[in-house]
Amino acid sequence: MENNLAKIRKEKKIGQAYLVEKLGVSRQSISAIENGKSTPSLELAMDIAYLLGMPIEEIFIYENRFK
Repeated sequence: MENNLAKIRKEKKIGQAYLVEKLGVSRQSISAIENGKSTPSLELAMDIAYLLGMPIEEIFIYENRFK
């Protein structure tokens, strides 16, 4: 799943360390999500969206495979 997490995080001047602390995940997990190597669970994606104060669909880009 593609995402704009790194871009948005940098625009908002939020470090990975902040997300790591608030979400209780490793820095490697955040990095893997930002680099598209890992897809977050729905719960984690919703928590990220909440912390960034944005709708989840503006951060994570889901391409419907049934189009």
